[in-house]
Amino acid sequence: MTADPDVTTQQVISDEIEKIHADARPGDAQPRLDFPPYRSTLLRHPTKELRHADPEGAELVAPVFGHSDVGVLESDLTIQRGGEPIGERILVRGRVVDGDGRPVRRQLVEIWQANAAGRYVHKGDQHPAPVDPNFTGVGRCLTDDDGWYSFTTIKPGPYPWRNHQNAWRPAHIHFSLFGTDFTQRMVTQMYFPGDPLFALDPIFQSITDQRARDRLVATYEHSLSEHEWLLGYRWDIVLTGSHATLMEREDDDA
Repeated sequence: MTADPDVTTQQVISDEIEKIHADARPGDAQPRLDFPPYRSTLLRHPTKELRHADPEGAELVAPVFGHSDVGVLESDLTIQRGGEPIGERILVRGRVVDGDGRPVRRQLVEIWQANAAGRYVHKGDQHPAPVDPNFTGVGRCLTDDDGWYSFTTIKPGPYPWRNHQNAWRPAHIHFSLFGTDFTQRMVTQMYFPGDPLFALDPIFQSITDQRARDRLVATYEHSLSEHEWLLGYRWDIVLTGSHATLMEREDDDA
């Protein structure tokens, strides 16, 4: 009797993650750049010292953004095409604050995600799940005077990736914040509570501090749910301080 290759491969990944977590230092909140269970970091992580770049050079070719450019309907991903998208309708709402809890006003927040079947509207995503013709998977809004943002969307499905045999990403939504200019852009991911794939995902587990991982997981909030219409999730983004939301490095793209 031969071993199931899916189980064997996943057990190796799980053993690697467990060993790295056991050796991690308390409070090590940033994702590991070189994290062997996340296979592509072996080739993509920085190996040389960082070099200073002229920020003004980047700003000369950056897109121009004005507050009036964002339409009020862009935050509702369920009405962007000619019909209703398929899937579980949800509301994601939260505040963007600094390390002292002060609201970050008029902040551009962008999201992108897979559809309910775990498929992106992108030519690079070719796995055999259906594309929803009524779902773009992208949205944006500006925070209000108290730092609140809000998106109505469809809960994304998990999807396969080629890190190892039978590897699946937990359901997540990508978030982007632009700061006060283009060179300050930060990107992170929001996850959903109780996902059984958390323990098996090397990207999520590359953050070795459990409290830091928990800050990437939204909470279900019944007061945000709407009768016979949608479920509500609360997820706040903290930009600085000991409770800051973890952001991705520039070379993370999964």
